[in-house]
Amino acid sequence: MKNILIIGCGLLGSSLVRKISRKKIAKKILIYEKSKKNILKIKKLKLPGILIKKLQDGVLQSNLIIFCIPMSEYKKTILKINKYLTPKQIITDVGSSKIKSGEIIKKNLKKQIFWTSSHPIAGSEVSGPEYGNHDLFNNKWCVLIKDKQTNLKHLKILRIFWKKIGSKTVVMDSHKHDKIFSMTSHLPHLIAYNLVKSAQDFEKKQRYNLLKYSAGGLRDFSRIAASNEIMWRDIFFNNKKNISKAIDLFIKNLNDFKKDINSKNNKSILKKLIQTKKVRSKIIKLKQDVDKPDFGRN
Repeated sequence: MKNILIIGCGLLGSSLVRKISRKKIAKKILIYEKSKKNILKIKKLKLPGILIKKLQDGVLQSNLIIFCIPMSEYKKTILKINKYLTPKQIITDVGSSKIKSGEIIKKNLKKQIFWTSSHPIAGSEVSGPEYGNHDLFNNKWCVLIKDKQTNLKHLKILRIFWKKIGSKTVVMDSHKHDKIFSMTSHLPHLIAYNLVKSAQDFEKKQRYNLLKYSAGGLRDFSRIAASNEIMWRDIFFNNKKNISKAIDLFIKNLNDFKKDINSKNNKSILKKLIQTKKVRSKIIKLKQDVDKPDFGRN
């Protein structure tokens, strides 16, 4: 790979810059960032990439273009670079929902240009180039989307690229992707936001200093609820159909728990608690987490 353009240098973009440089995957790393605040941070951090002022300059020089921006910015960015794109260039992104973004891409990307979508399952509640880490993608899944319009050559090259970055790769279509991640990622984040909001409402109503006594559960949910609000707004809106179905299932199960609690149904609630407890050991066995209490904290 000669030159790689990173559009958007926040947590994921800056982590890619660091890893690409460390692994010497590209001869030149170009960075386009429109946030003045982030530009100052990039300069201060001395990230191993070349900051460009004009997006078209980066597009004209690059073999691989990676969108690391909120999905709400895809359309205007595509329209801005369309006339500078060539069929040989590989274009991908790191977005968390794929059906809606695929529709936006198909509608706005000029003909004869190929976009092969990626979703690295890596991230954090923090955002910004100062939080980037070259190890962020190590042993994490990266989902590559294969639909009818997918350029198989580009897909193969991207699979090799993500493996060099340190990711494990899997290929699936956008519909399967959005269904899976509505439950494994999108709903858990929505629950976290709602739980913290409920705690805030409770604290206001009862006039208790509730947060002072945060137990491990609320503390861990508050970490998730501290995630980037623009990114998660876009995810919720773009995968609304699947997330709505996940919410309905969650409400059904929550109501079942409520019935068990109110009726003191010992057999039923213990069965649920034992069944759900087993999931944790499965996640550890699949190496999706480590077997440590208070994971994520030193």
